[in-house]
Amino acid sequence: MIDAKCVRLTQGDYNQKKEYSDKPLEVAKAFEGAGIEHLHLVDLDGAKNKKITNHKVLELIATKTNLKIDFGGGLQSDEDLRIAFECGANQITGGSIAVKNEELFSEWITKFGNNKIILGADAKDGKIAVSGWQEVTEIPVYDLIEKYHAQGLHHVISTDVAKDGLLQGPSFELYEEIQNRFPKMNVIASGGVASMNDIIKLDEMNVFGVIVGKAYYEGIISLKDFEKFYAN
Repeated sequence: MIDAKCVRLTQGDYNQKKEYSDKPLEVAKAFEGAGIEHLHLVDLDGAKNKKITNHKVLELIATKTNLKIDFGGGLQSDEDLRIAFECGANQITGGSIAVKNEELFSEWITKFGNNKIILGADAKDGKIAVSGWQEVTEIPVYDLIEKYHAQGLHHVISTDVAKDGLLQGPSFELYEEIQNRFPKMNVIASGGVASMNDIIKLDEMNVFGVIVGKAYYEGIISLKDFEKFYAN
């Protein structure tokens, strides 16, 4: 979400923004109608502002659909989480905060429960990328996951930044390695999905979930494709 509109960035670059819809509720309802039960909602304004911004969109979708929403982007404080959960988020995703304020992120896991918090472990060349991917740390992606896996966290979303928005296929090797190292983690693949074959392959790998964005908005994957997938 930017300015309450459905958009996609390429590799996290705000200068490579493409708007797809100014009616996010209609988009969410279309997903729900195709059998999708989970919605990944990213507050890109919030990521830039470092505080929750598009919470009204979250509230609208949460009250008008039955979608289970995981919400992320700029969540930096207890107040941000209070707003997100009160507006209907089922889960929140924390990425930069898990690196820059480990104590607070750990407190969230304890306070809200390990099923309510998702670790955002986005990687560039195997190292964690934060601050909307504008900053690449020296932290290996597996080290960050290990830190919070040890605290009982169950869910991780990992995006290979080099793949995001390019429609060239996901980083299958990355997800396979995460699953091999952390078999009890629910791994959610993000970035690069270019076809239903990518989704089917990830499903066959027993990846817990996959986030699809640009491939849908560009018409490469249709709602009918989702319906057929869920029917199987």
